Amino acid sequence: MASIDFNALFQQAQAIQEQMEKAQAELAQKQVTGSAGGGMVTVTASGKGDILRIQIDKAAVDPNDVPMLEDLIAAAVNAALSNARALAQEVSAPLASLQGLLPGMPK
Repeated sequence: MASIDFNALFQQAQAIQEQMEKAQAELAQKQVTGSAGGGMVTVTASGKGDILRIQIDKAAVDPNDVPMLEDLIAAAVNAALSNARALAQEVSAPLASLQGLLPGMPK
């Protein structure tokens, strides 16, 4: 039975942790947008999925049709969050190759 080099495993774990932290910091600095209604509502989110800004075109503000504006906002938020998830997946893809490198890590 092969012996386990715990020092090497610890160093690998530290390197993976550092890369994960770097990826998270990179995501926090990046921004994505989502829009609805032909750009009448635009939402900006961080790569981590935090909503940073919502821009609403004056033409979208109709006091007689508030549900339409609510739908546009929801659609734009969902688009921005979907884009943030895609970015997070893109940034963390290199880390996926490291999964399973250490015993007990999910593959």
